[in-house]
Amino acid sequence: MSNAEATVTEGGAWINGLQERGREVWARRGFPSMKDEAWRDTNVSVLEKTPFVPAGVAPAKAAAELHARYTFGNAAGAEIVLVNGRFDAALSALSKLPAGVKVMTLARALAEENGLVERHLGAYAKIERHAFAARNTSHLARNLEAGVLVHVGKRKTCAKPLHILFLTVPSGEAEVTEPRVLVVAEENSESTIVETFAGNDGALYHTNAVTEIVGARSSRIDHCKLQQEGRGAYHTALMNVELAEQASFISHSLSVGSAVTRNDLEVLFNGERAEATLNGLVLANGEQHIDNHTLLHHEKGQCPSHELYKHVLNDKAVAVFMGKIFVQKDAQKTDSKQTSKALLLTDTAFMNSQPALEIYADDVKCTHGSTVGPVDANAVFYLVSRGLSLEQATHLMTYAFAADITRRIRVAPVRARMEDFMTAQHGLPQDLRITEEAAHDVALL
Repeated sequence: MSNAEATVTEGGAWINGLQERGREVWARRGFPSMKDEAWRDTNVSVLEKTPFVPAGVAPAKAAAELHARYTFGNAAGAEIVLVNGRFDAALSALSKLPAGVKVMTLARALAEENGLVERHLGAYAKIERHAFAARNTSHLARNLEAGVLVHVGKRKTCAKPLHILFLTVPSGEAEVTEPRVLVVAEENSESTIVETFAGNDGALYHTNAVTEIVGARSSRIDHCKLQQEGRGAYHTALMNVELAEQASFISHSLSVGSAVTRNDLEVLFNGERAEATLNGLVLANGEQHIDNHTLLHHEKGQCPSHELYKHVLNDKAVAVFMGKIFVQKDAQKTDSKQTSKALLLTDTAFMNSQPALEIYADDVKCTHGSTVGPVDANAVFYLVSRGLSLEQATHLMTYAFAADITRRIRVAPVRARMEDFMTAQHGLPQDLRITEEAAHDVALL
């Protein structure tokens, strides 16, 4: 028995029961296929046909080199680093956490914060609806070192972002890691949390992540997810968020890596006057396939939500966006807006966008919309007439389209990383970058 599994036994039967529930759901559901309505546009049959093994220990030098590319350094209030599903104490920086804020592995949390973890872990992730989340849960015992607990106490504020960095150094075998993140934000707390998933190009590997976030009354959470996996990777992820009264949640989902990505993001408004803003950016080329599914579940009244996802697709890249706003009958005075926009740079790129509304209340204001098309020819002509080349004008328009999302990001290291990625793609000089930060209000939608 591993040390992690021994900790589970000592911590009580509850986590064994949670794992058994995951096994039962996974055994019943198995890998999703394109015959499943929610997966009809994303083919993950490779994952079913490939005999994946748990990721092995990464060479220290390779891990350090990858860490150097993605660390926030002093810009982070704390940084916890997990390499190939294992906590790396040498690369992590957890000594400067403010009082009342805890960041630790789930293995340690079971020993030190067992009651808190028992109350929340598995309480929000809807594994019955999400097969890969059930698989993650079914392997919970062996993945405790790949799990992270973030606990922000009452009335505590994190001035700097808390960075969770998941790194994969492929060995050449088909390997899998299954990270698990639990964020508990207590009343009147304020925190910024960044999850970065990154890996070296090369062998096929699979990252299968689950994140659960619970925001108590009047808590404020700003969350960024940066997915920069290696180009041979498959990335599947579920994030479930539950918000109490007057809680606020801002999400920035940024996908630029992997061969195939599937992100599911669900927000449950479980208290009046809770609010959420979901921003997403997909930058894909080659034959990348990036699929985002979102659900804004309005259970209580007077909860505003705003959602904007943008996609820039080149070569033969494919993107999918399926978003739903669900309004229960008691969620009166809901104000929800959802927008998906896609820019196709070639005739072979493809976008499938399906925004949806399901409303059972009668005093609401909900809208959704979707646009797909090439770069605006009139705008390009205007820039060319002002002295830019055709290529420069096209690149600038493409960059500006995506920068509408990046400039909303309050976390400077994340914003800078995306700016660097985009300008490298489009060869833009520093003086043409749109670097100022914008507000997170509906006027920008």
